[in-house]
Amino acid sequence: MRRRKKTMACKCGGCHYTLNAKSSFDRDLAKTRKFLLRNVSALRMFTNGFFRSKWRSVAANRRIFSMDAREKSRSTILESSKDKRVPIFVMMPMDAFALDASGSPRIRKIKALTVSLKALKLAGVHGIGVEVWWGIVERFSPFDYNWSLYEELFKLISDSGLKLHVALSFHSNVHSSNGKGGVSLPLWILEIGDANKDIYYRDRYGFSNNDYLTLGVDQVPLLSGRTALQCYEDFMLSFVNKFESFIGSVIEEISIGLGPSGELRYPAHPFGDGRWKFPGIGEFQCYDKYMMEDLKMAACRVGKPQWGDRGPQNAGCYNSFPSGVPFFEEGQESFLSDYGRFFLEWYSGRLICHADAILAKAAKILKKYQEDEQTSVMLVAKIGGIYWWYQTVSHPAELTAGYYNTALRDGYDPVVSVLSRHGAALHIPCLEMIDSETPPTYLCSPEGLLKQIQSVSKKRIINVIGRNTTERLDKTGLWKIHSNCYNPQAEVV
Repeated sequence: MRRRKKTMACKCGGCHYTLNAKSSFDRDLAKTRKFLLRNVSALRMFTNGFFRSKWRSVAANRRIFSMDAREKSRSTILESSKDKRVPIFVMMPMDAFALDASGSPRIRKIKALTVSLKALKLAGVHGIGVEVWWGIVERFSPFDYNWSLYEELFKLISDSGLKLHVALSFHSNVHSSNGKGGVSLPLWILEIGDANKDIYYRDRYGFSNNDYLTLGVDQVPLLSGRTALQCYEDFMLSFVNKFESFIGSVIEEISIGLGPSGELRYPAHPFGDGRWKFPGIGEFQCYDKYMMEDLKMAACRVGKPQWGDRGPQNAGCYNSFPSGVPFFEEGQESFLSDYGRFFLEWYSGRLICHADAILAKAAKILKKYQEDEQTSVMLVAKIGGIYWWYQTVSHPAELTAGYYNTALRDGYDPVVSVLSRHGAALHIPCLEMIDSETPPTYLCSPEGLLKQIQSVSKKRIINVIGRNTTERLDKTGLWKIHSNCYNPQAEVV
């Protein structure tokens, strides 16, 4: 039978992958084009819904291993798993559901969505990525979990023969939704935030947005008697209890939101509220009172109480370039100074502790499912792709985001080490990006960033999932993804 090429759009405005679909579906695909789901996770050469490679992830069976167990089994697994098939997941578009006048969520145009799911299954897609929003499920009051939207959606996906990658999303996307509505944090959280804006990250001017709770309240019981960590834990427990029958059979991966856009980072480059635009270096986000209290205690512990009064005052502003900004150059008051090293170790260290605490809870909740291989599920954590100014000595955009990564220090090893300890996979960006296609003035290197993260992941023996960062409609982007994933130096992808 003659085949005709079809394309599907990726999540982040993302790249289009060329898939083959039988001609009998051409009409349905045309009708439902805007409902086609978007790519969230794409790895290796695409063949019948999978990229193929001779390399296998050490954590490919989705069990949560201890570090010792993975070290002992590494060589055996790599030698015995040729021609591994790596599944392609695509992601639900942001407008697949809406809130009605009462605030209750509903799926939009279910019939068209059903046709799209069947078309994707026929094309060879393995699974669907779905964001499960805290701001929808626990929207109106504490402990009042409404899973009805996701019960309906998961059944629809399962009935189509597709698997699930679930992203538990503790952030808001209101500022990045391009006027399409978006999902806020729970309304009861926003009410608390109206009275106490310090529950959100703040910059040195006092500006904040309500996209994510500051890690400063991780251990402070301000949220109707609970800490932020307790809220996240209770949500995860409720999810697992509700969808226990899906875990391991339909739900293959669970990603845990750790910050803005679900990524482990500070909101140093706020998109959508006018403060920042590419390729600004961003600003440190540690001026809520809870983080400042922690900074003061850290400074006192090292015998320098004066270092705890504020963050760096010579670090420019959101849209500065690093040249001429003293903190990001190599002078006596720079990131290389005693104060600079102290602050950056504290700032990045708090972010790593945040990930450690949440992933520890997630791994504990999922542990019982690892005892039976039939219910095994992969735990996933996502990081940002801060690739601009990567070719400078100081890597300023990464520093403000919380990655203490410079030309003189590997800032991703501590992050990956935490994931390894909890058996979590690392969800990385930039698979489709090419250095030569970025503006040379901004000293970008998405390829260098990706290579560094892959190298650290290989050393720490953790599973890696990849995603595209920008929209690509051409074969070059697809083949770049393939080359990044098939590269023998990146064998754990």
